[in-house]
Amino acid sequence: MSKLDLSRRGVLKTGAVAGAGLALPTIFTSGASAFTNEPGDSSVTLGFNVPQSGPYADEGADELRAYFLAVEHLNGEGDGGMLNTFSSKALDGAGILGRKVEYVTGDTQTKSDAARASARSMIEKDGAIMITGGSSSGVAVAVQALCQEAGVIFMAGLTHSNDTTGKDKKANGFRHFFNSYMSGAALAPILGSNYGTDRKAYHLTADYNWGYTTEEAVRTSTEAIGWETVGTVKTPLTQTDFSSYIAPVLNSDADVLVLNHYGGNMVNSLTNAVQFGLRDRVVNGKNFEIVVPLYSRLMAKGAGANVKGIYGSTNWHWSLSDEGSQAFVRSFGTKYGFPPSQAAHTCYVQTLLYADAVTRAGSFNPCAVSEALEGFEFDGMGNGPTLYRAEDHQCFKDVLVVRGKENPENEFDLLEIVEVTPVAQVTYDASIFGGELGSCNPGA
Repeated sequence: MSKLDLSRRGVLKTGAVAGAGLALPTIFTSGASAFTNEPGDSSVTLGFNVPQSGPYADEGADELRAYFLAVEHLNGEGDGGMLNTFSSKALDGAGILGRKVEYVTGDTQTKSDAARASARSMIEKDGAIMITGGSSSGVAVAVQALCQEAGVIFMAGLTHSNDTTGKDKKANGFRHFFNSYMSGAALAPILGSNYGTDRKAYHLTADYNWGYTTEEAVRTSTEAIGWETVGTVKTPLTQTDFSSYIAPVLNSDADVLVLNHYGGNMVNSLTNAVQFGLRDRVVNGKNFEIVVPLYSRLMAKGAGANVKGIYGSTNWHWSLSDEGSQAFVRSFGTKYGFPPSQAAHTCYVQTLLYADAVTRAGSFNPCAVSEALEGFEFDGMGNGPTLYRAEDHQCFKDVLVVRGKENPENEFDLLEIVEVTPVAQVTYDASIFGGELGSCNPGA
């Protein structure tokens, strides 16, 4: 199977179960249950809220593939994937606490309002007890706040802004994906050693919270090694042609362009930059360079040969040789015919981590789940030893610095890992981004 049906697969089935067992969500039943959407004895419903349209739709499609695979493995179907390599052995392939895992899906449209509406519908109409997904930090922050209010756990998908577990962190929210600060901390030494410390950088930045924190992180970390920032320009998330933003770079004295863009935005802006001949220029006696702080295989595929030699960071890559990564790549590849993206990986892992926390806690109560995740250390999920820090619900693990491969062997062999940055180099004090975690809300 190589093509994904992006319909709300399982919705009718799940909706029927939810309707039969839950006349109304707990938040409307005046404490009839112990917590929001307490499941019955036979099944439990998860909500997969991803961009099925908009500039991050490719990531959303791969996230859904991963979610469907995780559900299969949790329900004892397929080869079990990372259930076989996960250091915690609580999951047994018999659902979650003996309940069959079902799901509903929604389209965030890469818009915060649409994402909140979709998540609310899954909670209020479909009885979802956990919401996960998203490929935008603006969406993640909005949906995380909704889940905090509703009393359900939010297991963030692809969200890279510092804000998600920084100033906008919530007790009911958890993030496995790394963040902007970690990208900057991992990239700067590599950029310095390969491009020198006397550089002038021009930033094009997606106009929302992820873009802001990524620009700040890369700017701060590169200025610390001697780079000068000569321009910063915000670009609309809906932009498709970046020519008008690339042209001014030619008239600056910048010799590096940093594209704080993701998904289709990065594919288009990088393509425009190459069309304008930036990669062929020599400025200040140096070859002009382009940097993409947050990379993915899907972006590399979309940009094609334009990514060759360009540095960036990533949360995970399918070429990792550890047992967990290869188990996931094997399962995903068998089902879909191609390797998974980092978006797929983090969503699959988040689903298993939620199920494992419920099992270890012996309860679906979100406060019990939160307690089981806080300070949880694990391995076998593809990133090496990992900690879910209690203070901000951010995962800490090694960070990959990658580069577009000059001579790929196939259509998927587009990025090469050039550095595995140790977790100690990207760890920071939980208080530096502000915000209050608050208390877990069970909703009832």
